[in-house]
Amino acid sequence: MTDERFKRAAAGAWLGIIGNLILAAVKFVAGWISGSKALIADAVNSASDVAGAAAVLIGLRAAKKPPDEDHPYGHGKAESISAIIVSMLLIVVGVEVGISAVEAIWTGEMAVPPWYTLLVVAVTIAAKEVMFQYTYRLGKRVNSQALIANAWDHRSDVYASLAVFIGVGGAMLGGAWNVPWLVYLDPIAGILVSLLVVRMGYRLIMESIHNTLDHVLHEEDAADLRSAVEEVKGVLAVDELRAREHGHYVVVDVKISVNPRITVLEGHDIAKSVKQHLIERFPHVSDVFTHVNPYDPGYPYKTPTEADEEDRPTLLH
Repeated sequence: MTDERFKRAAAGAWLGIIGNLILAAVKFVAGWISGSKALIADAVNSASDVAGAAAVLIGLRAAKKPPDEDHPYGHGKAESISAIIVSMLLIVVGVEVGISAVEAIWTGEMAVPPWYTLLVVAVTIAAKEVMFQYTYRLGKRVNSQALIANAWDHRSDVYASLAVFIGVGGAMLGGAWNVPWLVYLDPIAGILVSLLVVRMGYRLIMESIHNTLDHVLHEEDAADLRSAVEEVKGVLAVDELRAREHGHYVVVDVKISVNPRITVLEGHDIAKSVKQHLIERFPHVSDVFTHVNPYDPGYPYKTPTEADEEDRPTLLH
């Protein structure tokens, strides 16, 4: 990750930390004073997001480290690991919120929230939607799995806060109209929040695990890479190409065929040109490993004809 991309990604993570700290404090104070179980649950959810955003920031810093002897492919998967941590936190907090809401219904310890509780929830919904839009677009721009996971965390909070809004509003109407059963909408909203959070956490953790296990780009996604290799002069065929995702970048393994009559040095120069061309053309390509084969359209070591050579593109670095 370049310094500029890292700075942008880190800014997104810091937005999550600061924004969620403020929202968690406001919602917890309002929920504590008003006695709203749903708002307190939503405050705990925001507090967990602080830890999640911090995990994203740690992952980004680790992913920025250059390759070393123990990690020759770089540290890009640190972002996937931090995304898994965010997802696990979502699931844990979702379960805790659900248990708290069920206990409130079971014990009957419920109160009618005052009017300002609804205002706090409305401000929270607007703030979290802004945070989602900013973080998601930034994550796509810098190709960061951890930021995208954190963005969807913000979006899950929007849905959760909508449920809280309905629950708090229903409980307020129940108190105003003297309809006792409407008061139960507050803890019921808390249960709905927990289900949304757990569902989102599960989806994100499965996606993050998938990306951690050396996920290879599908053929249609790697088509541009293959076409770029074919442009390099001296490459007679692309026998195989695999692009492995490592967080925000990919590592390309490619096998090419060249004229079997050229020298080892010439084959090495062609392979070097392939690497240079891919890295210069695609910002998300971090490294390229090229294996050179003798050209073989049907049987070993067939020398390409002059027509074969003339049909090849003339690009050479």
